[in-house]
Amino acid sequence: MINGNKVLFSGMQATGNLTLGNYLGALKNWVSLADEYECYYSVVDMHSITVRQDPAVLRKRARALLTLYIAAGIDPEKNCLYYQSHVSGHAELAWILNCFTYMGELNRMTQFKDKAAKHADNINAGLFTYPVLMAADILLYQADVVPVGIDQMQHLELTRDIAQRFNAIYGDVFTVPQAYVGKVGAKIMSLQDPAKKMSKSDENPNASIYLMDDADTIRRKCKRAVTDSEGIILYRDEQPGVKNLLDIYCACTGKAPEEAVKEFEGCGYGQLKEAVGDAVVGVLEPLQTRFKELEKDKAYIDTIIKNNAERAAYTASKTLRKVQKKVGFPERVR
Repeated sequence: MINGNKVLFSGMQATGNLTLGNYLGALKNWVSLADEYECYYSVVDMHSITVRQDPAVLRKRARALLTLYIAAGIDPEKNCLYYQSHVSGHAELAWILNCFTYMGELNRMTQFKDKAAKHADNINAGLFTYPVLMAADILLYQADVVPVGIDQMQHLELTRDIAQRFNAIYGDVFTVPQAYVGKVGAKIMSLQDPAKKMSKSDENPNASIYLMDDADTIRRKCKRAVTDSEGIILYRDEQPGVKNLLDIYCACTGKAPEEAVKEFEGCGYGQLKEAVGDAVVGVLEPLQTRFKELEKDKAYIDTIIKNNAERAAYTASKTLRKVQKKVGFPERVR
């Protein structure tokens, strides 16, 4: 707990391009959390290199992601927005936590199995110990809560196990984090396969709407979205493509599904897709305009990067020094 507020930690990888799903499911909701929590939002670039990256592209995307955080409305004065790689405590704590994590626990991580299958030519140790670095990310800031999707819940459970194990040996060192339970962001599915989430790594360019897509591209992708042959607009699981379009429309307009269904009563799928395209453009254009303004203000972004890295490092160092002392590392001579 900092300044009387509970601590919330979250982060996104600096790989690929953020999608509408990332925005409506996470970023949009992060904006208001600063009133309730002390928030740390990291660009987790260290996690990104478990898969080979082009160095110049990674640097560019990391900066673009941090800029998008701000463009989305996350105040860098109220919240701590920083690069994971700029705070050495992440790597230092991860090594210590590796020594308190069992091989069997890491072997059970389903994400490792999935990623190893996708990158069979590069099954590296970092990919295997990725969840321990994630635990360090969270525990370093004594996070009380962590917003996680179902795919990351297993990693949070491991983080809790590691924290409890360490605390059982050395006393009350780490806050044991809980999954964030609050306003749930919209779950946006692929436009081409509504059975799976919209993803920034989808190989089909028409499956995802990216935050920097122009208006024509957005409308074209919406027109090509998969629906069905029923020809009626209802909000039900039996029509996943139509339901997904309604979810997007409601998330962008603030309307309830029942309200949207009534609005499109008697309309065809073409009219629904057109309305969804217009709604998405209406949401993303202001964000894109703000992003382009921020992108040009290099000095401002550089200042945010520097100041927030110092702020994050200060908080992280307090936890790290405590942990180092507990495990018996020699004290530093001042």
